[in-house]
Amino acid sequence: MNTTEIEKLGIQNVGELFYNLSYDELIKHELDNGECALADNGATMVDTGIFTGRSPKDKYFVDQEPSNKFIGWGAVNQKITHENYEELYKIATSELSGKDLYVMDLFTGSSPTSKRNVRFISEIAWQAHFVKNMFIRPKADELEGFSPDFTVINACKATNDRYEEMGLNSEVFVIFNVEENIAVIGGTWYGGEMKKGIFSMMNYWLPLEGKMSMHCSANVGKDGDTALFFGLSGTGKTTLSTDPHRALIGDDEHGWDDDGVFNFEGGCYAKVINLDHKSEPEIHAAIRRNALLENVVYDDDGVVDYKDGSKTENTRVSYPIEHIENHQARLMAGHPEKIIFLTADAFGILPPVSKLSKEQAMYYFLSGYTAKVAGTERGITEPVATFSACFGEAFLPLHPTVYAKLLGEKIDKHNVEVYLVNTGWTGGAYGVGKRMSIKDTRACINAILDGSINNSAFDTTKTFRLQVPKTLGDINPELLNPRNAWADKAEFDAKRDELAGMFIKNFKKYESENSEFNFSEAGPKL
Repeated sequence: MNTTEIEKLGIQNVGELFYNLSYDELIKHELDNGECALADNGATMVDTGIFTGRSPKDKYFVDQEPSNKFIGWGAVNQKITHENYEELYKIATSELSGKDLYVMDLFTGSSPTSKRNVRFISEIAWQAHFVKNMFIRPKADELEGFSPDFTVINACKATNDRYEEMGLNSEVFVIFNVEENIAVIGGTWYGGEMKKGIFSMMNYWLPLEGKMSMHCSANVGKDGDTALFFGLSGTGKTTLSTDPHRALIGDDEHGWDDDGVFNFEGGCYAKVINLDHKSEPEIHAAIRRNALLENVVYDDDGVVDYKDGSKTENTRVSYPIEHIENHQARLMAGHPEKIIFLTADAFGILPPVSKLSKEQAMYYFLSGYTAKVAGTERGITEPVATFSACFGEAFLPLHPTVYAKLLGEKIDKHNVEVYLVNTGWTGGAYGVGKRMSIKDTRACINAILDGSINNSAFDTTKTFRLQVPKTLGDINPELLNPRNAWADKAEFDAKRDELAGMFIKNFKKYESENSEFNFSEAGPKL
């Protein structure tokens, strides 16, 4: 690559361009630049600075036609004027001017009809490594004549000192210009901004083409049966979809078009806090040369202490999907037969597994419920209910009902079964009860996938009115109906009604906005 293409973006006096470096070259640069350390298993380890997670309050879309007619403006999708964008764009390009730069040309979307070419530009070697892990890596002949459909300019060292005058949140900025097909990042080094930024753009483009975009993991059985796993961070998407008996399509972001399900990415991004090789052997084995660990604590010999969350609870690893031995090489599969909504209910109210009607599926999809527990965020000392539409509201540029409508149409068309699985607490709320074991949760998942759950007799719970199996394999029957697992039944009833009230309150925004999506009758009733 010559510098002309980069200088057209306003980045001047470009030094050396390191274009689509190999893993070995990137790791050498990272070490020579003092950006990273090596773990004893060969993985590279990096600290992402003061930001160990995304900065959602600093994400903006340029307010301009025609995209402003489609974007669902609000707390998630904030407006920035074109004038302010131009000023911040100049700050970003000035930061990268006169520097040696890393350029990665990659694909997002494994479906030929939905694929986008994406170019990433950064002055940091490990950020190039991160996107090489996370996106689909072109073959040499595919790089010939590569023309980006979208460009990410990552000027993480740049900051906005005039943010207050501009009416913005902080000196950090993550801005999307839909019409110019450019994203600009400043003030944060966190690699996940690039990953989720492209996810946000796919969530803009695909639904406008009538294709479903989804925050979910996916795998496929030996007989070609595809399953989707929706869930917010910490609910088990990556862990539960990584299965030695099923090929992994992807762990986080997918599309669903007329040909079936396809991965947006070419890698995985797993949480590693408390990672244990016995309960998550595939992920543990994936952490080796070319994997990139973030914000982990390690000793002088490069041995990682996965239990240590002193830097952040959000310790993570990115790795190419090839590190999972049993992965789907095409990153695509047919239409799903099963959809599983994952929730980590820290209140201990929702059943370990329940079968949903079409209407309940729409209700719980739009609700997007999980619960944060003490220690996950500053100031949280007891369970806090979190509702994130479509299990990924932070990444939805369009109104949530656009995605819900597409999902409903596909459930009907392909006769998909939908289940709700609680990977959270049982026998009491967080601090009293205990977390569902991965063994029992996997037993629930396996019963869904092999169809044996349909051999069970079902009960209907009170208030939430969920269909739960009376027995399921070797799982203790008392766990299957959550009230039975609580010692204090009166306390369970009170907490159940409290959580039901939270669901009802959250869903009111859909009752008034669009009668087409008034699925409140499928939710809990007090």
